[in-house]
Amino acid sequence: MDFDDAARRYHRELHVYCYRMLGSFDEAEDHVQEVFLRAWRSRDTWQGLANVRAWLYRIATNACLDTLRGHQRRPSQPYPDTLLDELTSDQPGPETQAVTRESISLAYLAAIQLLPPRQRAVLILRDVLDCPATEVADQLDSSVPAVKSALQRARATMADYQANRAAVPSTSDETERRLLQQYIEAHEHADPESLIALLREDVRLTIHPGVGEWRGKPDVAEALRGGMNSRGAWRVLPTRANGQPATVGYVRAAGGTVFRPFVIGVLGIEGDRLVSMTAFEDAHLVSAFGLPATL
Repeated sequence: MDFDDAARRYHRELHVYCYRMLGSFDEAEDHVQEVFLRAWRSRDTWQGLANVRAWLYRIATNACLDTLRGHQRRPSQPYPDTLLDELTSDQPGPETQAVTRESISLAYLAAIQLLPPRQRAVLILRDVLDCPATEVADQLDSSVPAVKSALQRARATMADYQANRAAVPSTSDETERRLLQQYIEAHEHADPESLIALLREDVRLTIHPGVGEWRGKPDVAEALRGGMNSRGAWRVLPTRANGQPATVGYVRAAGGTVFRPFVIGVLGIEGDRLVSMTAFEDAHLVSAFGLPATL
């Protein structure tokens, strides 16, 4: 396998891996570029490797650990499903695809931020990517017993997190589409009350990067009433991110003639109610979603 073949074959899965580690689409892109830059510099030595994929993951793991060392992070950017589909389309069977999608959900990403970086890497490599313990130990310059110990601790933390979450009521595709359309209409009609009517009592609104978080229907309702109409007229397009229904909101300022992208919203739906709304003010990511730069 030559360099171009490896880049084409492994780029997306390495990008998703770095995203799981870092929670940032932009940082994942930077790290994948760094992985292939390092690989290019070592192109004379990698041709004889029996497992090029494992070697690339070793570079990616160490690059991510270098970035995470000394920094506690939370997921800060969404991941477009259209790009995730490039990965799942090549995976065998619905079970593997389900694991891939679950492990890129915002809830999963938030949970793994509780783990120290090396435990996070071990959990993803072993439980999500199903890498052998010997391979993971090699990537981390560690031993198999140390990898097994780290995995045990990581699984215990994740189990505690899952145990504290209530059972999730199922949602039909029709209900999901209806709630998404009502969410869009509420914004475009400048009608916060219609949106508030869709919320569960324990709803959570989070606005990244670092704008704020509101919990419970009364506080979220107050935030929506105060903020929905403050930026101008809205046009909202449906999309998907992190395996969840999502939207890209475009805003036309007073006196303007063009709607410009402002926010990407990822919705958590359980049963027939919205339980979370996570907004990312990362307008530059609209191109990654394949949506227009202006309306």
